[in-house]
Amino acid sequence: MSKEIKIGLIGAGWMGKAHTTAFHNARMIFGDDMPVFELVSDVSEDAVAKFAKNMGYNRYTTNWMDVVTDPEIDLVDVATPNCMHYEMAKAALEHGKHVFCEKPLSLSAEQSRELADLAKEKGVVNYCGFSNIMNPANQYVAELVKSGKLGKIMRVHATYDQDMLLDPSIPIAWRHINKLAGSGALGDLCSHLLSVSQMIMGDMSEVLGVQSIVIPERPVKAGSTEMGKVENDDLITFLVKYENGAIGDFSSSRVATGRKNYFYYEIQGTEGSVVYDLERMCEVQVYFKADADKDNGRDCGFRTVLLNPQHEGFKYFQPAGGIAIAFDDMKTLQAHALMQAMHGGEYICDFEMGAKVDGIINAVLKSVKSGTWEKC
Repeated sequence: MSKEIKIGLIGAGWMGKAHTTAFHNARMIFGDDMPVFELVSDVSEDAVAKFAKNMGYNRYTTNWMDVVTDPEIDLVDVATPNCMHYEMAKAALEHGKHVFCEKPLSLSAEQSRELADLAKEKGVVNYCGFSNIMNPANQYVAELVKSGKLGKIMRVHATYDQDMLLDPSIPIAWRHINKLAGSGALGDLCSHLLSVSQMIMGDMSEVLGVQSIVIPERPVKAGSTEMGKVENDDLITFLVKYENGAIGDFSSSRVATGRKNYFYYEIQGTEGSVVYDLERMCEVQVYFKADADKDNGRDCGFRTVLLNPQHEGFKYFQPAGGIAIAFDDMKTLQAHALMQAMHGGEYICDFEMGAKVDGIINAVLKSVKSGTWEKC
């Protein structure tokens, strides 16, 4: 039987709840995951006390340092706003803890590289919370590319669009302030695309970017006539060159009218192509040139592959293809991968991947300012 893993959570907000729910679900679904919800921290004593009671934590505190220094804690789970990740993850690593940190690792490429190197030096599990890595659809695409069935990959076209901030009356928040968020749509949304790109395509070498702040000012609070300055990108677009010779274009928008969770990419190879859209989570569109060439191309076109138990991770939730899975299932697979890593299991979504994604983001921001290609 697997050893119990005592978890210390920092951050009792929406993401902290999502993480805790995922650990609960992993224990029920997989059986050999044994999380113990030992300690949770948040700045509001009333909120954290309620969270601990509702989510099953044994203890709570209002001082996050109590979590990283507690000798009972095996795994520190950092689920706080972006600007706090670096300090908390670093402190946890320095105290020899295994760390699960929501993305991004930090607000700078340098700090994220520091965390990745420190985690390697300490020899602890270091997991960065890019949820889409565990999506069975993205795992399937990665397998297709690796197998060579698509031939030599020539091009990637990708975008992640939402319209959650389209309304200009929505007040300014931490996501709009660089010292708190690091960047706008680029870091908040496009980083998820970059993590999947890293898994499927490997390293990028250079980027060339342009951005737009569509709504330059927002009310400082709901209903106020006082306005605050939006400091970062509502919309980002950049060209990329991959180390393997492929090229691509990436975009992201938080003001994309009509788009709710449009995480979309197309990968074109010499022998086939694949298309995926997260708004249709359980469908992957594939085209194999060899099949299309039969009968002089009479029946050519993309086919729809419905996720099914033969795709990595799907079978744990549904017994047959075409039955939908969802965001919480990706988080459950993430929690399972993390718990298995605590017992020596392999995982790819480590701080090294997080640092590479933050390095690309840094290069894009530099390119926006310089107007030239920048190395990742």
